[in-house]
Amino acid sequence: MADREKGGFWVGAAAVMFYPLTAMGRSVYRNADRIPRSGPALLVMNHVSHLDPAVDAVFVHRNKRVPRFMAKDSLFRIPVFGKILGGSGGIPVYRGSSDANESLRAAHQTLRDGKIVLIYPEGTITKDPQGWPKRSYTGVARLALENDVPVIPIARWGTQEIWNGYTKKFRPLPRKTVVHSVGEPIDLSAYREKERTQPLLREVTELIMDRVLEQLVEIRGEQPPSRVDGAEGRA
Repeated sequence: MADREKGGFWVGAAAVMFYPLTAMGRSVYRNADRIPRSGPALLVMNHVSHLDPAVDAVFVHRNKRVPRFMAKDSLFRIPVFGKILGGSGGIPVYRGSSDANESLRAAHQTLRDGKIVLIYPEGTITKDPQGWPKRSYTGVARLALENDVPVIPIARWGTQEIWNGYTKKFRPLPRKTVVHSVGEPIDLSAYREKERTQPLLREVTELIMDRVLEQLVEIRGEQPPSRVDGAEGRA
């Protein structure tokens, strides 16, 4: 078995903060062995609660890796939390600014350095009242196509029952179950040699998020409205 990836002082500080938060729920991990124990990987996840980064960080850390989060730049300005996020290798995302490309460059370099990058392609907590993923940004497709690394879809469900990003309600008791389900790495070989047009990036983004959605459907045991209605895609 591979040794735990070393994280340094700030990863230790994050663990001190995040492990107790995770204890608010009962953790269930499905197919966690699909997370590589060494080398680079792009972990792609849905986003339903402000609690997600904490429980997702602990989930990856328990699997002996250190996640480098791509997160909104505003989070890096939050006292204490922002310092921990940046110190542990977090990558600020500057959407709609001249620094947006710099975020992707930093993520590319992190993958080339053999690290794990964790991304929420939706960019923020879904506003869907039932918690289904919303239309995602195509930055995930750029990262996935330009780096020949495992692209692993992961769904997490249950954090919204503790801290709901839609209703803003915080209900730690009674204790809830939080499930992480890890899918098989996504084969993108058919897309890597194609010209990276916006339609192609959109297609790959939808493909990746569909794989995340498949894991979420498995956890929830129900279909999203678009699939029930026979629609071919999500808005």
